[in-house]
Amino acid sequence: MKFKKFKFKKINSTNHTAINFIKKRNLRSGMIISESQKKGRGQYGKKWISLKGNLFVSFFYELNNLTVSLKTLTKINCLLVKKLLSLYYKKKITYKKPNDLLIDKKKICGILQETIKKTDKMYLIVGIGINLEKHPNINNYPSTNLYDLIGQKVSISEIENKLKKIFELKLTKLEK
Repeated sequence: MKFKKFKFKKINSTNHTAINFIKKRNLRSGMIISESQKKGRGQYGKKWISLKGNLFVSFFYELNNLTVSLKTLTKINCLLVKKLLSLYYKKKITYKKPNDLLIDKKKICGILQETIKKTDKMYLIVGIGINLEKHPNINNYPSTNLYDLIGQKVSISEIENKLKKIFELKLTKLEK
């Protein structure tokens, strides 16, 4: 499976844009990237705080041609992002259900999955927010960022390209 990149400076949310792409374009898959989001979303209707310098991306793809369940895909998607982070951070990265990644009990990444149906096809949207350079201060929910952990900035375009490649390789293996 290949993902065509669509890059933006500022949008409401990468997931919302992915939903619009599915509804209005004839694409089986894609990757929405934005430098900033005005209305990033998290789980259970919570707001995702989108600080400049972090990664905001949504993959979308047709589910009909995949050989695994949505529940399995949820875990796979978390593991794929964990694989990306482990290229930069060599210590333990934990998975907190339903789809957060933590380092030292601090959130570094959130993933929001949504499904949408268009005619007879189901699509999955996988929104990923990774704290690369900054992290929000949220009461009772500590967070961290990659820069503070490794002491150096990582190129956002490098992260985007590696994440795209990781998703393409794994999802190609899961196609019928």
